Amino acid sequence: MPSRIYLDWNATTPLRAEARRAMLGASELIGNPSSVHAEGREARRLVEDARALLATSVGALPRNAVFTSTGTEANALALSPGLRGPSGGPVERLLVSAVEHASVLAGGRFPTDQIGQIRVTRSGVIDLDHLKALLGDGPPALVSIMAANNETGALQPIAEAAGIVHGAGGLLHVDAIQSFGKISFDIKVIGADLATFSAHKIGGPKGVGALVVAEGVAGLEPLLRGGGQELNRRAGTENVAGIAGFGAAVRVALQALPEDAERMASLRDRLENGIRSMAGATVFSSDVGRLPNTVLFTAPGLKAETAVIGFDLEGVAVSSGSACSSGKVQPSHVLSAMGYDPTVAQGAVRLSLGWSTEPDDINRALEAWRKLGNTLLKG
Repeated sequence: MPSRIYLDWNATTPLRAEARRAMLGASELIGNPSSVHAEGREARRLVEDARALLATSVGALPRNAVFTSTGTEANALALSPGLRGPSGGPVERLLVSAVEHASVLAGGRFPTDQIGQIRVTRSGVIDLDHLKALLGDGPPALVSIMAANNETGALQPIAEAAGIVHGAGGLLHVDAIQSFGKISFDIKVIGADLATFSAHKIGGPKGVGALVVAEGVAGLEPLLRGGGQELNRRAGTENVAGIAGFGAAVRVALQALPEDAERMASLRDRLENGIRSMAGATVFSSDVGRLPNTVLFTAPGLKAETAVIGFDLEGVAVSSGSACSSGKVQPSHVLSAMGYDPTVAQGAVRLSLGWSTEPDDINRALEAWRKLGNTLLKG
């Protein structure tokens, strides 16, 4: 049997060898990182080394990085009423783009009646004029916009949005979970006040996330209360092994980023050309800047659930969208927000590449698509 092809990297990535080694080493430690003895200090060093590595890599100070259990928890922690910047009052409402991840659309700790949605264009890019209008019609707001969409790969104009948000006295949260490690990211350059990350999207372990806050942002209230861990911002003994693996993955991912991004973009383009060559396939958001590794497509009459199963039977792992909705194949809220008919949204299939994707993997994926297309789209 030929080996399987994994093209669902936006859902999760394989554990990098460097992260595995870091985790194994950390798992041998005895101490609690909050203990003051030598064993505790050794565990604490691993946590703080990873914290410094993550924070400095995105333009922040180490003291402003908070480790969490997941990216979802990091998003929930970030979406907190009462946050305030160096100048200006606390935010009183939340504005989110209509294509955000479910953990952001849930609104964190904001009451439902204080949450508004920002429209996106047919290409899946935020409507900046609508953002301006919403900001001008109420008190200071926390605005949450993802750097890159997890389904289409579309990149958002974060720097432009930051200027608009700050001009209206608000704060900007950026969900960088899908973009980090694939494109450059610096909170100072783009003007983000808060940003969230997840280890398993860059070759680290599942179950570790982080929130990074810009200098001068105050008013962050913990979700979990108890001990004084994470400078009183997230109670609970830190996952030392997971955090060590996160740090190792950050180091390798950023070192390899330029080369990996260029190679993946080349493979993605070849994959798209092959997909488009049959059955009138459409690739979403192909007219705007995207992540170098992501293809979301459909074809007339295609059913995503059937296609995903068909690819799987051909030895190719793909998805129909966000893995957080696994087992519930349903129209993509992202494509619905972009104005596509539900029948189109029901047929969207996502292929996402990674650092170990090879040209032959693309060949086999296209071979599977040709076979599926001839079977599923007859007539």
